[in-house]
Amino acid sequence: MRIRPRRALAAALTGIALVLSTTACVPDRDDIPADYITFFGGEPQNPLLTTNTNEINGGEVLRAIYTGLVAYTPEGEPYNAVAEEIEPSRDSSSFHVTLKDGWTFTNGEPVTSASFIDAWNYGATSANAQLAADFFSAIEGYEDVSGEDATATEMSGLTEINDREFTIDLSAPDASFPTQLGYTAFSPLPQVAFDDMATFGDHPIGNGPYMLDGDDAWQHNVSIQLKVNPEYAGENKAKNPGIAFKHYSDVATAYADLQSGGLDHMRENVGPRAMPTYRLDFPDSNDDAPYAAIQNFTIPENLPGFQTDEEGRLRRAAISMAIDRELIIDKLYFGGRKIAEDFGAPTLEGGIADVPGKEVLTFQPEKARELWEQANEIRPYSGDPFQIAYNADGGHQQWVEGATNSIRQVLDIEASGKAYPTFQAMRDAVVNRTIGSAFRSGWNADYPSISSFLVSNYRTGGGSNDGDYSNEQFDDLLAQASEAPDSTTAQPFYDRAQAVLMEDLPQIPLWYYAATTAWAPDLHGVETNWQGMPVYTEITKDGE
Repeated sequence: MRIRPRRALAAALTGIALVLSTTACVPDRDDIPADYITFFGGEPQNPLLTTNTNEINGGEVLRAIYTGLVAYTPEGEPYNAVAEEIEPSRDSSSFHVTLKDGWTFTNGEPVTSASFIDAWNYGATSANAQLAADFFSAIEGYEDVSGEDATATEMSGLTEINDREFTIDLSAPDASFPTQLGYTAFSPLPQVAFDDMATFGDHPIGNGPYMLDGDDAWQHNVSIQLKVNPEYAGENKAKNPGIAFKHYSDVATAYADLQSGGLDHMRENVGPRAMPTYRLDFPDSNDDAPYAAIQNFTIPENLPGFQTDEEGRLRRAAISMAIDRELIIDKLYFGGRKIAEDFGAPTLEGGIADVPGKEVLTFQPEKARELWEQANEIRPYSGDPFQIAYNADGGHQQWVEGATNSIRQVLDIEASGKAYPTFQAMRDAVVNRTIGSAFRSGWNADYPSISSFLVSNYRTGGGSNDGDYSNEQFDDLLAQASEAPDSTTAQPFYDRAQAVLMEDLPQIPLWYYAATTAWAPDLHGVETNWQGMPVYTEITKDGE
């Protein structure tokens, strides 16, 4: 008797949810000051450089210790921070920036025009191999510093007028450019950084509301401790004396630490094991707010059978339609996720786009089998197992196994998860292009716009385009969107660009995130921001 796939998958998911590893490492130092507020975290992939960090563990530290020209309210509204004024030209192809007076780095250096210009030039120059280099691609002269054989190290579009004024010339008009300037890649750097960038990455000096708490603040694979910056010139001054990110090898262990009083806040996620009970465990200190993030997995362009040709498109669509997203959400997240309908997030301006072709993101087992057979008629499948790589320290094993179980049962192929012990180990394999399989990805918006999802992840050469996707039509539509005078005019171009993605499926969208999180009852002023993260500066603790 053939077992019905959905019934079999439901049983498998129940088993996955119940049988979870309890062997994990707890941070082995306990020297964090008692009045600091502690958060779940993990070891950053790279040294803490603003232009070389595109993952969440390092990113959250950088957001706490740097402030850029622009910042965002908890709701995602941009406002001038270090900038006193960002004045556009008539066609938004050039911007005149004036800095506020009184901003300094925590080593006493003043924040000047050069602090921004030098940092951006460093980030863009190809010789420095920075992961966020693509964020500077709109600036005139980027091509001169970013090419493989480039010898220039300064973009012609950045001109210093004096210590508090500089201009930014773009290679094409972009009215949305100032909104992007709150992303950490656009942060200023002190001149001392350029003396030894490798050393600086382990001991970064910023201008944000927090600063590293001493020379040994970053205990690798243990914690990163930040104290209040007493000279911070911004509006969002910290109401607590400091925060610390504790590095766990497993999210379930972190949750157990929260329950026992060893951790104050789970950051954005309690993990699958706690999903059934976290509201009961912490009835007055939990949240499930949606935010600007999506869960997906990437199928690299060089994966045999999945290249961007007719065979590859058929197989990608079949894989997507073979995944029962609703069942996984119900069994693992107890309804705490929403099935993805596009490549962005519903909390962005304009909500979910009505993208042509989005039916490919629905569970259609018969159609999936039909498409897979059509691909086999073009070229028989190799028979290699379809694997989705994931980091075992982030609570991803359960949904990966749920997705691959669904794929296996619907398409009758071998499919499984591929575990890496840590986030850093998996990201290294992704960045070095040695992963050799599909891999879990996902994206938190860097700035509040659909372009944060589309440009970074899918534009040719994008800094987070880890699958090496390239489509000229898609790139052209993004260029037209950026030249639009406002977001309303740009939206149709973004919608058409997403329609291209629905055909090519460089990533398989699964569901939109919600900040299913919990915190200790003795915390006050807890709020989740538009990126799903705590507003660190607002939180206080009993006894401070």
